[in-house]
Amino acid sequence: MKRALLFVALISIPLSGCVVRGRVGAPVAVAYVEVDEPPPPPPPTRIVVRTSRPGFIWIEGRHAYRGNRYVWEEGRWERERRGHRWSPGRWERRGRKHVWVEGRWHR
Repeated sequence: MKRALLFVALISIPLSGCVVRGRVGAPVAVAYVEVDEPPPPPPPTRIVVRTSRPGFIWIEGRHAYRGNRYVWEEGRWERERRGHRWSPGRWERRGRKHVWVEGRWHR
């Protein structure tokens, strides 16, 4: 039940008008990441009014695994791609490991 509530909360954040500070830019290329321990929960949400940016979408922040530890990467604005939709990245459990699946654009 807690996981279901957390999932609903996480997917609701982009629709809520809340913002975490970020930057505009291309996504960072991420090599295949496989980790023993699961990522920590996202940091507490900071409520900030975010104005829309025509021609851009907001990519949520995430925990990245760097130097044998998780670090929080802030969200960012990314230019929309006409005729495409964004699928966000996610951590997946595969057996006993946790694997990062990078977000990507789909036609």
